[in-house]
Amino acid sequence: MSNPKIGLEGAFNESGIKVSPELAEEIIIKFDNAGMQAYRFFAWAEKQRNYTHTVRSYHAMIGSLAKIRQYQIMWDLVNSMRGKGILNIETFCVIMRKYARAQKVDEAIYTFNVMEKYGVAPNLAAFNSLLSAFCKAKNVRKAQEIFDQMKDQFVPDSKTYSILLEGWGKAPNLPKAREIFREMVEKGCVPDIVTYGIMIDSLCKLGRVEEAVDVVREMDSKGCRPTSYIYSVLVHTYGSEKRIGDAVDTFLEMERNGIKADVAVYNALISAFCRLERFKNVYRVLEEMDRNGVTPNSRTCNIILTGLISIGENEEAFKVFRRMIKCCEPDSDTYTMMIKMFCDSDKLDKALKVWKYMGMKQFAPSMHTFSVLINGLCKKGEVNQACVFLEEMIEKGIRPPGTTFGKLRQLLLKEGRKDVLEFLQEKMKVLVNEPLSD
Repeated sequence: MSNPKIGLEGAFNESGIKVSPELAEEIIIKFDNAGMQAYRFFAWAEKQRNYTHTVRSYHAMIGSLAKIRQYQIMWDLVNSMRGKGILNIETFCVIMRKYARAQKVDEAIYTFNVMEKYGVAPNLAAFNSLLSAFCKAKNVRKAQEIFDQMKDQFVPDSKTYSILLEGWGKAPNLPKAREIFREMVEKGCVPDIVTYGIMIDSLCKLGRVEEAVDVVREMDSKGCRPTSYIYSVLVHTYGSEKRIGDAVDTFLEMERNGIKADVAVYNALISAFCRLERFKNVYRVLEEMDRNGVTPNSRTCNIILTGLISIGENEEAFKVFRRMIKCCEPDSDTYTMMIKMFCDSDKLDKALKVWKYMGMKQFAPSMHTFSVLINGLCKKGEVNQACVFLEEMIEKGIRPPGTTFGKLRQLLLKEGRKDVLEFLQEKMKVLVNEPLSD
């Protein structure tokens, strides 16, 4: 097989196309799932005469590389930014978030501590970002530990406390969340709409929706008007408990209070109807959204598809998919869901049709999308096609999960095709994790 790097760069060079930093930024952000192919485009664009990547392009590329655990190249880009004098707080915040998401605790803390070495002084925003990274990675205990160690170095603000409040709410640990809320008030930080929203969300997630409603009444009485987000949380919670009457009443109360419904509230209402398999109501909600000029998003589509697939309405799900893609852009979950649905129902031709459509829309498949298709092909014994997609996955810089590679490995060994297995294993060597670099 030809070297994909030479092929890609050669194609760009032969095209004679010159891209602006702004266009390159759009491409890099759009193809953040494209792994090393995105990086090759990034490197090629930078070689143009009088060209400098935007800071957003660097950040998008750093995030993309971290996603596929190409940490050495990621830090090379940080050094490149330092050489150009364009490093900023957000650069390190991106890295901290990615490390925390990968459960690389020491590396995330290292990133925060090494900022000064790179000439960027850590501030409260960076401190908040570090705490947020751990909380979003479901490691609020580490966030609390860091907060307790460093809160004298940075004076916490309402955002700091809101981050911890949200983390403990999701843990879930309501006593600790209340403790953080009390400390916040004692330190003179007045709760704002964000803080109230987090507290209401935490209470709802713990099944204390009546208590959450009391908080809504309290904030309203203090002149802090509830937002559509807060109503969406209440509607979603009632829907989760299959209290459809309360969900609808809350939605109507929001409208009576003069708060315009946005896509998040409509999605919560749609989810409530889906749980009860009341799809006629779902379609009525979609019609109302259209009348009110609210455009569905990928989340809307995914909620409906999940509901239909769960009750075996695959044909209806495919109809909804074809209808929804005309008004909203599917996301990775949408494509993965549809491909899995067809693979599970032994309709590989339709799974591949969805894959082809995804390529036509220039949407870069994620690791999960690749894995679902490869697993489906393995299940049907389509070893050759599975190998083709695995090779494509590797060439995009996406490392296959062990279970996916393991299934294909067993089939190849069963068919006595050890040479093909060795070829794929060689290809995978380039995706071995790199050590952390300064």
